Amino acid sequence: MANRKRKHLYQYVVIGLGRFGTSVAQTLYQMGCEVLAIDSDEEKVQAMANIVTHAVQADATDESAMRALGLRNFDVAIVSIGDIQASILATLVLKEMGIKRLVAKALSELHGRVLEKIGADRVIYPERDMGMRVAHNLVSGSIVDYVELAPGYSIIEVAAHGEYTGRSLKNLDLRARYGVSIMAIKRGNQVIVAPGANDYIESGDTLIAIGKDEMLEFLEKAET
Repeated sequence: MANRKRKHLYQYVVIGLGRFGTSVAQTLYQMGCEVLAIDSDEEKVQAMANIVTHAVQADATDESAMRALGLRNFDVAIVSIGDIQASILATLVLKEMGIKRLVAKALSELHGRVLEKIGADRVIYPERDMGMRVAHNLVSGSIVDYVELAPGYSIIEVAAHGEYTGRSLKNLDLRARYGVSIMAIKRGNQVIVAPGANDYIESGDTLIAIGKDEMLEFLEKAET
């Protein structure tokens, strides 16, 4: 069991060590956070012992076991259990314990609605969201990445068209033309955050844009 003192951002508990939960727990720990990983499977717990702060075998639907672990003191709980019934029960237990912020993974839209009803602060759909990102990447060769913010609004990373090269954001006037905002410009290993009107687009740049989906589609296809 890893028990290294380290400078951490927040304290997280990740419940359910499937592929998604394991990836989240490991990444949070690598980012400097304190992470408690929990699963009922002893083998999964042992596999995580040296790559998170603590790894514990426990039944997340057992309220007394969760209270004994002091989960109420954690900043964020991520429920990533593959069994729908256990996921719902664990979410209920954590919510009744007064966990500060609860994020739960849903396996379906119905599962997600139930999780929201019982108090999950955020519901995520990793399989659905990854499928959407892959589909957008396949359909459009110029879209590097895609994240849905809310129905009808997204953030995309789109390869800058050749027509944009050598022109400033002021000259392109993408906000007026397409109703989208450029949040950043990726240029090799450099990222220009919140670029100004006088920043120029160079060959090979990637634009990170936010806006309505239909407007982002125009941005991706347009020849200015």
